[in-house]
Amino acid sequence: MKLIKALAFLLQFGLIGLALAFLYLLATSDRGRDEVLEFFSGRPTATVAAPARRDKMVVSYADAVASSASSVVTIYTTKTVQEKPHPLLDDPIFSRFFGDQLQRRQRSRSETNLGSGVIIGSEGYILTNQHVIDGADEILIALADGRGSAAVLIGEDRDTDLAVLQIRLDGLVGIRLAEASEPRVGDVVLAIGNPLNVGQTVTMGIISATGREQIGLNTLVESFIQTDAAINPGNSGGALVNAYGELIGINTAIFSQTTAQGIGFAIPVGLALDIMWQIIEHGEVTRGWIGVVVTEINARAAMETGQPGITGAMITDVFMESPAERAGVQPGDIVVAVDGKTVDGTRDLVDKITLHKPGDRTRIRLFRGEREFELEMQVEQRPQQDR
Repeated sequence: MKLIKALAFLLQFGLIGLALAFLYLLATSDRGRDEVLEFFSGRPTATVAAPARRDKMVVSYADAVASSASSVVTIYTTKTVQEKPHPLLDDPIFSRFFGDQLQRRQRSRSETNLGSGVIIGSEGYILTNQHVIDGADEILIALADGRGSAAVLIGEDRDTDLAVLQIRLDGLVGIRLAEASEPRVGDVVLAIGNPLNVGQTVTMGIISATGREQIGLNTLVESFIQTDAAINPGNSGGALVNAYGELIGINTAIFSQTTAQGIGFAIPVGLALDIMWQIIEHGEVTRGWIGVVVTEINARAAMETGQPGITGAMITDVFMESPAERAGVQPGDIVVAVDGKTVDGTRDLVDKITLHKPGDRTRIRLFRGEREFELEMQVEQRPQQDR
């Protein structure tokens, strides 16, 4: 009898232990904890979304750098610059007696410039900034593997500050391009280039903003990625890559009160590639132009239309012999639509016009005071702008 009681006691003790272990395992998971509470309280618990799955913490971006740094090059340029004439040559009397001697002393000198570039594809095409190679007589490329080559200028576009070069070497590896999805504010980015000619350098930051406009860096197209990754002289034309080593932008400038880290800007890869292929295929970038200067609508101009909430762009000047002048556009007119599509501001108007090819016909809807009307005109090629 005692033996039976002892066995019963051990069996009960074991069952209690198993039950406690089961409750402990349930309580250590989010779902289990809710089920335990529901079991003992007799009422269902609130449903809470499970936290997003966290991947292993990133402690190094070495893989991203390894997959992209070999596609970033250093660009050295030289150009011949004529020294300014001696100011005394403007004096007719002095020039009469000493002009020949001073003119013989006028010399030319060579200027060098430093920048970076990104190899796009095994054909050796290189994307960089236009200001890096502006006016260059010679362009030399130094690869990350130590090789060097002279480069040929395929074409340049001052409006976006982009240029396309090409080198002929074996074994070139183009950088991987980011997918079509837009970069997000807060994404980690790496800037790769050769700042101050110290050698290839990688700096890290995040995307601070996207779609930055009216910065004043380009004469026409502005839609920059802003980053706090350190960018210094020599980084221009280099790569801005994401945490996977994929190209998302071409570094172009930095705003800073010092020579060190500040507010950096990069041209989005989508825009840069579009410009690149146009240059490769056509030798230039074709953009529509109607010959107007525009600004945002002020309150007074809006009131004069009788529609205080009007959206569009106000014309401040019209170029002579331009499509707009020939069609009858006048300063003070407000453009509210292009080809039936609403204009949301000056940038939107420029974008809608530049997307047209030279020779296309376009219709713009305007307000002149309270009068609303349409004008049709033939778009022309946008003239090259001097920097």
